[in-house]
Amino acid sequence: MVSQAFTTELLLDGQTQIIVLLAVLWTLPWKGWAMWKAAKNGHKWWFVVILVVNTLAVLDILYIFFFSEKKGAIGSQQA
Repeated sequence: MVSQAFTTELLLDGQTQIIVLLAVLWTLPWKGWAMWKAAKNGHKWWFVVILVVNTLAVLDILYIFFFSEKKGAIGSQQA
Protein backbone atom coordinates (compact mmCIF):
# COMPACT_ATOMS: atom_id res chain seq x y z
CA MET A 1 0.00 0.00 0.00
CA VAL A 2 1.28 3.48 -0.86
CA SER A 3 1.87 5.64 2.17
CA GLN A 4 0.18 9.01 2.58
CA ALA A 5 3.55 10.80 2.87
CA PHE A 6 4.79 9.34 -0.45
CA THR A 7 1.60 10.32 -2.26
CA THR A 8 1.65 13.87 -0.87
CA GLU A 9 5.35 14.27 -1.67
CA LEU A 10 4.82 13.09 -5.24
CA LEU A 11 1.90 15.46 -5.82
CA LEU A 12 3.78 18.46 -4.42
CA ASP A 13 7.06 17.79 -6.23
CA GLY A 14 7.72 20.74 -8.55
CA GLN A 15 9.71 18.69 -11.04
CA THR A 16 6.87 16.19 -11.41
CA GLN A 17 4.39 18.99 -12.01
CA ILE A 18 6.61 20.52 -14.71
CA ILE A 19 6.98 17.15 -16.47
CA VAL A 20 3.23 16.58 -16.41
CA LEU A 21 2.57 20.12 -17.67
CA LEU A 22 5.05 19.66 -20.54
CA ALA A 23 3.47 16.31 -21.45
CA VAL A 24 0.01 17.89 -21.52
CA LEU A 25 1.21 20.87 -23.58
CA TRP A 26 2.89 18.49 -26.06
CA THR A 27 -0.03 16.06 -26.30
CA LEU A 28 -3.08 18.32 -26.52
CA PRO A 29 -2.37 20.00 -29.89
CA TRP A 30 -1.45 16.68 -31.53
CA LYS A 31 -4.50 14.94 -30.07
CA GLY A 32 -6.79 17.78 -31.16
CA TRP A 33 -5.39 17.80 -34.71
CA ALA A 34 -5.57 13.99 -35.02
CA MET A 35 -9.13 13.85 -33.69
CA TRP A 36 -10.19 16.67 -36.02
CA LYS A 37 -8.72 14.84 -39.03
CA ALA A 38 -10.33 11.54 -37.96
CA ALA A 39 -13.74 13.19 -37.61
CA LYS A 40 -13.34 15.05 -40.91
CA ASN A 41 -12.38 11.81 -42.71
CA GLY A 42 -15.20 9.82 -41.09
CA HIS A 43 -12.78 7.48 -39.27
CA LYS A 44 -14.95 6.80 -36.21
CA TRP A 45 -12.77 4.03 -34.79
CA TRP A 46 -9.60 6.09 -35.13
CA PHE A 47 -11.38 8.96 -33.36
CA VAL A 48 -12.31 6.73 -30.42
CA VAL A 49 -8.84 5.15 -30.20
CA ILE A 50 -7.10 8.54 -30.28
CA LEU A 51 -9.50 9.83 -27.62
CA VAL A 52 -9.03 6.88 -25.25
CA VAL A 53 -5.39 5.84 -25.73
CA ASN A 54 -2.67 8.15 -24.44
CA THR A 55 0.71 7.49 -26.05
CA LEU A 56 2.22 10.97 -25.53
CA ALA A 57 1.16 11.87 -29.07
CA VAL A 58 2.92 8.99 -30.84
CA LEU A 59 -0.32 7.42 -32.08
CA ASP A 60 -1.71 10.87 -32.91
CA ILE A 61 1.33 11.77 -35.05
CA LEU A 62 1.23 8.40 -36.82
CA TYR A 63 -2.45 8.89 -37.67
CA ILE A 64 -1.91 12.45 -38.93
CA PHE A 65 1.01 11.67 -41.22
CA PHE A 66 0.41 8.05 -42.29
CA PHE A 67 -3.16 6.83 -41.76
CA SER A 68 -5.31 9.91 -42.36
CA GLU A 69 -4.45 10.29 -46.05
CA LYS A 70 -7.39 9.39 -48.22
CA LYS A 71 -6.64 6.80 -50.86
CA GLY A 72 -6.03 8.49 -54.19
CA ALA A 73 -5.54 11.92 -52.64
CA ILE A 74 -1.88 12.06 -53.64
CA GLY A 75 -2.54 10.86 -57.18
CA SER A 76 -5.30 13.41 -57.72
CA GLN A 77 -2.92 16.27 -56.91
CA GLN A 78 -0.45 15.17 -59.60
CA ALA A 79 -3.03 15.27 -62.42
